[in-house]
Amino acid sequence: MMDISIASLIELVREAGKILLGEGRTHVSEKGYADFVTEADLAVQSFLIKELRVRYPEADVLSEESDVIPDKNGPVFIIDPVDGTTNLIRRLNQSCVALGLVFEGKPVIGVVYNPFNNEMYWAERGCGAFLNGRRLSVSDNGDIRQSLAVIGTSPYRRDNAEENMRMIKKVFDTCLDIRRFGSAALDMCAVADGRYELFCESDLKPWDFCAGSIILTEAGGKITDWKGNTPDYFRNLDIAATNTAVHDALLELVSDIKIK
Repeated sequence: MMDISIASLIELVREAGKILLGEGRTHVSEKGYADFVTEADLAVQSFLIKELRVRYPEADVLSEESDVIPDKNGPVFIIDPVDGTTNLIRRLNQSCVALGLVFEGKPVIGVVYNPFNNEMYWAERGCGAFLNGRRLSVSDNGDIRQSLAVIGTSPYRRDNAEENMRMIKKVFDTCLDIRRFGSAALDMCAVADGRYELFCESDLKPWDFCAGSIILTEAGGKITDWKGNTPDYFRNLDIAATNTAVHDALLELVSDIKIK
């Protein structure tokens, strides 16, 4: 694979994050119900794609606001220019830039940056996961009844609302409590940092989970679809991401949830 410096990608994502902090970046267009795109989404995407293509012309780029079909066998950067767009619009400060690198279908680098609190997460395969230089490790709690869960509501798929709410109720009834923040990438990073034992959401897109997935696994966590399969980074998936210790218990909880 081509030689890529994770340090250079971290600085690139940090520069992209400055766009989220700029004024006048939240002019909104609606792609679908509860599914928005802002000037910041497009500006970050444009900046990252331009820079990545100049620096790494042999790599493809897959991004939320782009329709490029990548070569799945080669190096592919997978970008979410703003994960947590609704949060950005509402000034909740729970949004991030997420950049993952997949090679031969497997994630090898992930960078996730929340510029509002200056939290920079990164991981490289085999090298561990870090938050602002501090090495990350998942919680060692193996009791799902004493686990704090962070969940997603899949707001763009209201046709799955009944089953999603049933999933959330099952998790709530079983776990210590639940939280909902609206950025899958940051949620998975928080599991990597031991703040929660598990994250669960249906119908996530590759850019929602790619970067966060390697940060989680390098911190000792586990990510699969709801059937326990290894993620396909080029498909929408129902994602279960945990500290590993409660993974089987989470899969058992969602085993009868029927997502369309």
